[in-house]
Amino acid sequence: MNKFKSLLLAGLLVFSLNIKAQDDNKEMLDGACCTSIMVGKNASTDGSVITSHTCDGRYRTWMRWEAAADHKEGEMHKVYKGTMHTEDPFDNRGPELAGEIPEVAHTYRYLNTAYPCLNEKQLAIGETTFSGPDTLVNNKGMFMIEELERVALQRCDNARDVLQLIGKLVKEYGYGDGGECITIADKNEVWQMEILGEGPDKIGGVWAAKRIPDDEVGVSANISRIGKLERKSKDFYCSDNCESVAKKYGLWDGKGEFVFYKAYHSSYGGGKNFSDREYFILSQLAPSLNLTPDMEELPFSVKPDENVDVRKVMELFKSTYEGTDMDMTQNVKMVTKKRLDDGSLVDDTIISPIANPWLTGAMQNTLNFLAPGTIDFHRTVSVAWSSYNHVIQCRSWVPDEIGAICWMACDNPGQSPRIPIFSGCTTVPDGFDKCGQLRYREEAWIWHYRKANKLATVQWGRTKQTLLGNVTRFEDKAFDEIPTIEKKAQSLISEGKTKDATLLLNQYSSDFAGATRQAWKEMENKFWYWFSMGF
Repeated sequence: MNKFKSLLLAGLLVFSLNIKAQDDNKEMLDGACCTSIMVGKNASTDGSVITSHTCDGRYRTWMRWEAAADHKEGEMHKVYKGTMHTEDPFDNRGPELAGEIPEVAHTYRYLNTAYPCLNEKQLAIGETTFSGPDTLVNNKGMFMIEELERVALQRCDNARDVLQLIGKLVKEYGYGDGGECITIADKNEVWQMEILGEGPDKIGGVWAAKRIPDDEVGVSANISRIGKLERKSKDFYCSDNCESVAKKYGLWDGKGEFVFYKAYHSSYGGGKNFSDREYFILSQLAPSLNLTPDMEELPFSVKPDENVDVRKVMELFKSTYEGTDMDMTQNVKMVTKKRLDDGSLVDDTIISPIANPWLTGAMQNTLNFLAPGTIDFHRTVSVAWSSYNHVIQCRSWVPDEIGAICWMACDNPGQSPRIPIFSGCTTVPDGFDKCGQLRYREEAWIWHYRKANKLATVQWGRTKQTLLGNVTRFEDKAFDEIPTIEKKAQSLISEGKTKDATLLLNQYSSDFAGATRQAWKEMENKFWYWFSMGF
């Protein structure tokens, strides 16, 4: 590459703030839009059961706790479609009533995110989309996946009951979404459930669910991963129509043993049960297995070489494959001067400080036009187009009020801090109830972090130490402080002062969020200064 091209590429990168992935790289948005990592209780360092979710795409970021409620006989629960892109809890411009189902006597308090994720009983749910064959979609089905999650969190306190409830609801009222995976954790176990429609002429659904063994970890990243149907196992459930629907629509020829992911995969992933993210995460956790990306199939779950703590899961969600063959910054280079021991200067080729792993599709295409082969696209775990993302740990040995911690972040999981929200909380920090996806809103929590995050990518090689240092600082702060907070809350609960415990938990989350908000504002100002001064 000549010097003129190097300068031109540098200039183009500087002016790429990477606000959103470009539509000309549809794989970035349509084919690879969420990741979930699951950890069994004997695979974690402290006995936690873990599920997680990166909600990648242009989804709403507002969230709030919905109160528990008692219901009279005859009351009905309204089921909606189109709730994923509203601006706040009172925005009714998009949602449409899909139908009603009978209420139950009591519903639990739950955290209402775009994909509802946690209730007061330490039931937690993550989600990823694998789409599946378009021929199976039935728009007349009442339930989208997010509404199934909502009803499950309102009515269930354990993962197995969720599977039974969803199977029943889908069979009676129909599933109207594309292929979806939900990763369901309670205090004792975590499950992966994959569900699709039954076809345009049938109200129903097709689904399979498999438990992650207690001493193993699993990952779902927009690929159907469930294999053979293990109907005789107590750790496997499925609908009775898996084979018949596949055969009806030409997805299986009826010969040989039926494999769920081979029948119901989408075009993304090429029919395998893994792609970059599944391979990378499982390889990081179990390097002794010597997994390779050219394998025909990866294990559904693996026993990690070392037990996994929640911070390891957070670390995996920051992954951009730096230092591996999939590192997209490795060829974005520049020539600088290096001083030798004798004082002389020589040319030195380095990774450019303005290279970053979250380039837009347009920028990738431009770089490859100017210098073919500069960027070999790999969908990273951490992406710039994430709406919000969480890691949830459920713990059986402490009261439900403090048992589950939802480590919530917004925007890029590789750049943003995680705010601890307890299952005993009843409120969310300031700004969490406002969405910032449809327009700029100073009060919306995503914009508290997005501005510094995006500015940092202008010269990521120079800013990442500052930004990631703050991420680590707040992780350290949380893990240092939370044992004391939990001890205080548990003492209050034992004394019957549950309301006081709730206030303590709410205040801690709010104060923690406020501290991170201030730190990210200070970084935003610092980065503006650096770049305006030509640093």
